[in-house]
Amino acid sequence: MKKYIVTLAATLCFGLSAALASNGGGEETKLMKSSFERDFSNVKEVTWDIQKEYAKAKFTLNNQIMYAYYKPSGELMAVVRYMLTDHLPIDLQMQLKKNYTGYWVSDLFELAADNQTSYYLSLENGEETIVLQSSGMNQWTVYKRTRKVVM
Repeated sequence: MKKYIVTLAATLCFGLSAALASNGGGEETKLMKSSFERDFSNVKEVTWDIQKEYAKAKFTLNNQIMYAYYKPSGELMAVVRYMLTDHLPIDLQMQLKKNYTGYWVSDLFELAADNQTSYYLSLENGEETIVLQSSGMNQWTVYKRTRKVVM
């Protein structure tokens, strides 16, 4: 019985050590976090979601919540921020007003990746949801269109 308890305790210790090491103490995690600290200064409230293929840092910069995505190598993949329509480039705002009356905005975010900025906007009405993607700073294209099921 004593041998069984010692074996169980040793197994638990090794298991917990491995879990803790893979959840935040690994070399890849250190690379991602040090890259983040280099890329973003004066940020507040940083929280991390570490996955196998990437890590997501949620943080506050200039009173705005943002997300930064990193590869395990520490390379910044993208930065995302949610925003209001009045912060869109003027041409994109004008197209919305002209082409999508009768819709409301349910989601809008800016994605900066590979030295490009794109916007993704979800519009809804009673019949459908449309997701638009910006092509540059002056043109929307339909990324996805979904009909709502009316009961």
